[in-house]
Amino acid sequence: MRKVFGIGETILDIIFKNNQPQKAVPGGSVFNGLTSLGRMGVPVSFISELGNDRVGDMIRDFMRDSRIATDFIERTPNGKSPISLAFLDDDQNASYLFYKDYAARMEAPRLMPEIEKDDIFIISSYYAVNPALRPRVLETLRYARKRGAIIYYDPNFRKAHAHEAIRVMPTVLENLEFADITRGSDEDFVNLFGKTDSREVYKEHILFYCDRFLSTHGAEGVDFHTRGFSLHLDVPQVKPLSTIGAGDNFNAGIIYGLLKYDVRRDDLSSLDRATWEKIIRHGINLATEVCQSYDNYVSKEFADKYVSLY
Repeated sequence: MRKVFGIGETILDIIFKNNQPQKAVPGGSVFNGLTSLGRMGVPVSFISELGNDRVGDMIRDFMRDSRIATDFIERTPNGKSPISLAFLDDDQNASYLFYKDYAARMEAPRLMPEIEKDDIFIISSYYAVNPALRPRVLETLRYARKRGAIIYYDPNFRKAHAHEAIRVMPTVLENLEFADITRGSDEDFVNLFGKTDSREVYKEHILFYCDRFLSTHGAEGVDFHTRGFSLHLDVPQVKPLSTIGAGDNFNAGIIYGLLKYDVRRDDLSSLDRATWEKIIRHGINLATEVCQSYDNYVSKEFADKYVSLY
């Protein structure tokens, strides 16, 4: 059975509404999507680091309970597991404060998973361009490409890092060159390129590096562009409780669709419009579900029901 691998950060998200804490949940851009996929029965492994502390124990136990393989989670004895404070506004969108200790976490030895042809490897967020972490990310990217995996890249480049866009742009472009599929939100591309129109972003910044481009626009729907065609899909109009994890679970839905329809890396260049639309619908379904809770991923109950239906 094909497998899914991701590299990124594991973090404890403490969610605030009206300046009061509502819930504390393990999170992280790649982590959130892998959690949903693990609950849906997809074999998933996560490459990351945690401190050898109580928060790290909580996150490790959560991973095991969600069927995420922990073989490649390195515990750093002198580092602290990261924490974020997520403050929801009136539209349930979050702004963040992060507390991280990368230097200590990089003391741990590196482990490499057994990635095979047509497995799926996902990278995302500032973790994928952070200079302190780049050697490890690049090493794993090169390995995944050599092994013939489908590489999925979500820049997830938030406003907090917008002032660094010029500095990290060469690394963003390098990630795009590795990617078989790129997905980001309109906010990401405003922060990176100063543009909101997905067709302009694709033609001017993505197409040279990566053929397949997904752009999500919240309640305004999803745009998809390839060299051969473009399409737009509307999304259900719901009142969100929290939008944290929506994009991450959209990614999970796309990956689920790729696996469900047995799309291999060699198939991507010739995949037809109808199949892409079916795949994207899975992304929309999972993102919509996550918006209706404070969790960063789908529940086990939803996952079981979804797999039985789809």
